[in-house]
Amino acid sequence: MSEPPNQAEEHKIVSPEEWIAARKDLLKKEKESTRLRDQLSAERRGLPWVKVGKNYVFDTPGGKVALADLFAGRSQLVIYHFMFGPDWQEGCPSCSFVSDHFDGALPHLAARDVTMAVVSRAPLAKIEAFKQRMGWRFNWVSSNGGDFNADFHVSFTKEEIARGKVNYNYAMQEFPSAEAPGLSVFYKDAAGDVFHTYSTYGRGLEPLVGTYTILDLVPKGRDEDHLEFSMEWVRYHDRYATNEFADANKPYWPEMAGSSSSATCGCGSAEKPA
Repeated sequence: MSEPPNQAEEHKIVSPEEWIAARKDLLKKEKESTRLRDQLSAERRGLPWVKVGKNYVFDTPGGKVALADLFAGRSQLVIYHFMFGPDWQEGCPSCSFVSDHFDGALPHLAARDVTMAVVSRAPLAKIEAFKQRMGWRFNWVSSNGGDFNADFHVSFTKEEIARGKVNYNYAMQEFPSAEAPGLSVFYKDAAGDVFHTYSTYGRGLEPLVGTYTILDLVPKGRDEDHLEFSMEWVRYHDRYATNEFADANKPYWPEMAGSSSSATCGCGSAEKPA
């Protein structure tokens, strides 16, 4: 593993006037990026929809509920597919990193007719215990025993993994875990019909991570290029000091052999395409 570079040694030191000129040049590109992002968002909202015909059922602290119930009286539902396998002792640290950003957004989303929920295949008792440990408030339900995760391509069978490639992020590709992260969006009309409007995976999940947005502003950036895989540094927010993992085999991480800096773990990826 190589050492990160000394940032101060790599940057030119200039006068304030020169800095302002360089900053204005970059601002032009930032504005172009903002306009492109607005265009992509409009195209995303313009995608065709698929009516959800299957009766998905989830385990919740209040009993079993259907997908339509997760809307909680609103017309739009965002589901984060959290990597937490049935046999795991705790959820994926990278998904935990992503989920640390959810709670503060919940009331603001609700004000715009959006409900957010999290779904994993782990049994509800494991989910509840881990949620309590992490101090989260968002609604987190279990899809254990159902087809929801498989149908949205975020869980894979042993047979699929044995074949070497799985259907993830709209392509057949190698993946280091039986569980994968993702986000899916649904709409419920006045008649109660539910429609799937959007799903994203891999680096498409990065807009959820405000920490990365801030890191992209600082001189060292994400500072991940020297790591075995991009999110190797991430720990549970209560474990940075102790570096403890309940799952000794770390099923949410790629096998570490030091052979590839582009290896991925669940939510974290060095892949270039979104």
